[in-house]
Amino acid sequence: MHARRTRKGREGLRVRTSQNPILQAMSQPMLRLQEVVKTYDGTVAVDHVSFEVPRGAIYGLLGPNGAGKTSLIRIITTITAADSGEVWLDGEPLNHTHPEQIGYMPEERGLYKKMRVGEQLLYLARLKGLSANEARRKIEWWLDRFDCADWWGKKVEELSKGMQQKVQFIATVVHEPKLLILDEPFSGLDPVNTNLIKDEIRRLNAEGTTIIFSTHRMEQVEEICEQITLINKGRNILTGRVAELKQRFKQHRYRIEYEGALPDALAAADAANPRFQVVGQDAQGITVQVADDAIANEVLRLLLDAGVRITRFEEILPTLNEIFIRLVTETEPVAS
Repeated sequence: MHARRTRKGREGLRVRTSQNPILQAMSQPMLRLQEVVKTYDGTVAVDHVSFEVPRGAIYGLLGPNGAGKTSLIRIITTITAADSGEVWLDGEPLNHTHPEQIGYMPEERGLYKKMRVGEQLLYLARLKGLSANEARRKIEWWLDRFDCADWWGKKVEELSKGMQQKVQFIATVVHEPKLLILDEPFSGLDPVNTNLIKDEIRRLNAEGTTIIFSTHRMEQVEEICEQITLINKGRNILTGRVAELKQRFKQHRYRIEYEGALPDALAAADAANPRFQVVGQDAQGITVQVADDAIANEVLRLLLDAGVRITRFEEILPTLNEIFIRLVTETEPVAS
């Protein structure tokens, strides 16, 4: 009886969701690409790429320089059109009205060096559909937030690179876009300004903005993003949640740091051992590879029973960079 009530409840929820346009819209991804292709002079820059960016996500678009990330972004922002495939934004096929709903901060900053900061920000905000009064109010709020209200009359060329980066960020977000695309947003920033921009990214996301973070610096994505798509040579070679991908590609390795002497059973472990082997050792501890995760507890018990004092015991999960190298190595021939 309880199971029937539960199924009925789930079915009722599906019916209510399908009949409620607000709930239906919330369940759709903010961005969906399906089999997108783009070529330039016979060179395939984007090769049948498909992925979805969930609403409210901070989504990593990763890959080395020249992988096709910027070509994809130019399609999403309607700067160029795909040769084939489909792009949907907020449940609608991509169209000429969508740029006002998107904020794009390119890697190559697009500020006019001779223009004054306030004048330039007003101009860019008006292009995104804001009235003059609304644009001025929001720009002043952002300048005050970044503690740079006195920059209004300065020319862009008078500002440092970090200051220009802040101005570019304000220009990107001032119209409160649904989708925010940041291409290498920390390039050239010092640690203080990097943390400032990171805090604003997280705050905007907490307020509902969907964010695509495009970079070749995969360690930055591990800190910020929950989900990723990894592009190489124009192709999508990996998509998923960061935590799940790390689990999928892990090699059952553990780092153990200790005080005391290793028991003979561990000190003598080698590649012939079908259950575990020591694959690394230094003054602080050892790295052990096990046949499966359950055996890691046996290794820990062996050490404790031998009177070894454990100071650190943790699983070593692969970085996104290590996963990328592994995928490329497995799918591409090695050059002689």
